[in-house]
Amino acid sequence: MISNYSGPCVSYMLRKRALYNDMSRYVCCAGYLPCSGRCGESRCPEFCLATEVFLCFGNSVASTRFLLQDEFNIQTTQCDNCIIGFMFCLQQVACIFSIVAMIVGSDEISEASQILSCLADMVYCTVCACMQTQHKIEMDKRDGKFGSQPMAVPPVQQMSRIDQPYPPTAGYPPTAGYPPPAYGQSYYPPPPQPQGYPPQASGYPPPAGYPPAGYPQR
Repeated sequence: MISNYSGPCVSYMLRKRALYNDMSRYVCCAGYLPCSGRCGESRCPEFCLATEVFLCFGNSVASTRFLLQDEFNIQTTQCDNCIIGFMFCLQQVACIFSIVAMIVGSDEISEASQILSCLADMVYCTVCACMQTQHKIEMDKRDGKFGSQPMAVPPVQQMSRIDQPYPPTAGYPPTAGYPPPAYGQSYYPPPPQPQGYPPQASGYPPPAGYPPAGYPQR
């Protein structure tokens, strides 16, 4: 019994929230059906919305979906189209089996029509529940319920490559003799140079007359 009323109650709350809790903006079926604006919504919008969600539950869910799609400029995905199309086809097949069972009077066809009707109702309720969940998530994003940054980008991590025979250490001081000099360029900074004149470049002789005569030696 509770499950029979939970769907319409959720549809009522979602429609009211979609209207920013301003019921003066309410129109029956959100203005997407011929009955919209002809049910005296302006005089008692709360009662009209309650009547809509209980008597026309499917239309109330679909109307809230259309309203949010128009507000956020959201298109229906191919997956949603497949699910909704499957729901409609199953309902049509169940209806056809019911009509055939009524005309022919066969017990087997009548039982098959009842099974198809139960399956169609299960799929219908499941799809409506999924739609209402989508409505709530979209309005949570609209109202800032997720915060300014719901997910943070993970920090950059350094990984060794296969072309590096000795990967750099992370968080550990270099040990003596590591990495070996035979493996090319070291990953660690060179030792500090002593104060005074910079060392002569290897392979080049010192320039003639340097240091000049009479220059005090250190």
